[in-house]
Amino acid sequence: VAVLSSLMYASLAVAAEDEGARSNLAVVYPDIGEPYRSVFASIIEGIEDRARGRVANYPIAMGANPPALSDELKHRNVRAVIALGRSGLKVASSLDRQINVVAGGVLSVPEADAQGMLVQSLAPDPALLFARLKSFMPAAKRVVVVYDPRQNDWLIRLARDSARSQGLELLALEADDLKSAVRRYQDVMGTLNAKRDVLWLPQDSTTVDESAVLPLVLRESWNQGLVVFSSNVMHVRRGVLFALYPDNTEIGRYLAGAALATMSASSPQPRGIQPLKQVLTAVNTRTAEHLGIDLRASQQRIHLVLPEQ
Repeated sequence: VAVLSSLMYASLAVAAEDEGARSNLAVVYPDIGEPYRSVFASIIEGIEDRARGRVANYPIAMGANPPALSDELKHRNVRAVIALGRSGLKVASSLDRQINVVAGGVLSVPEADAQGMLVQSLAPDPALLFARLKSFMPAAKRVVVVYDPRQNDWLIRLARDSARSQGLELLALEADDLKSAVRRYQDVMGTLNAKRDVLWLPQDSTTVDESAVLPLVLRESWNQGLVVFSSNVMHVRRGVLFALYPDNTEIGRYLAGAALATMSASSPQPRGIQPLKQVLTAVNTRTAEHLGIDLRASQQRIHLVLPEQ
């Protein structure tokens, strides 16, 4: 084990040295296959662009926690680390506390774990979701969402304020298992008015099950002419009207800016979990046509059109 740890650490050091000159900024990220490898590569590209290339990269094998990484970072005079993905965050959380940590590329973390650092979630900012909704459907008055508070309590708190500022009512229904989530959808779907009510599907493994919940919601919404939007771009392919999804290069630029800011003592830096603001828009044109929505009238820039022509 000791030999493996030493070899692992040595390979990390070589990878970092390949980046060139010493840097005050480092990125710790999972060394995994596609499609995630390309996602992290795009984020790192944005980081290097914002930091003008002065970044030391440390790919971490899944499940690894290099014991000598803190010493290596100190040796390189690294003052801030950007941790990507759960593996990166796990490694960064064990580093010397004198090294500032900014995290991204994760959907959610326990709020207690995010108190000492800035953690940017992959969950799109509800304010941006609701703004897109109003542009596509100005008559919308109420947003209904079913969520697991263990995963998304922090997001729903933000959503309540965001809905209020957009003139929307938010009906947030809690469900702590799949059975209760399905019951929630079944109970509420028949009560919705398609002229004013819409359904939001958050990124929630409990309440937005791909095999049980999604087909039910899509079938009922199609039959009722009900607008459904999502925080998961894959749902647009399945038939929801629109979703917001990560702009990975812009995420990298944001994380680099936040990490560089932690090196300055001029002002207190934000802490805790933050929603994703660097987003792109995907729309299902077949669904829009079925709902009678003129996408051109919204004057929104659409980055991904589905189904593909």
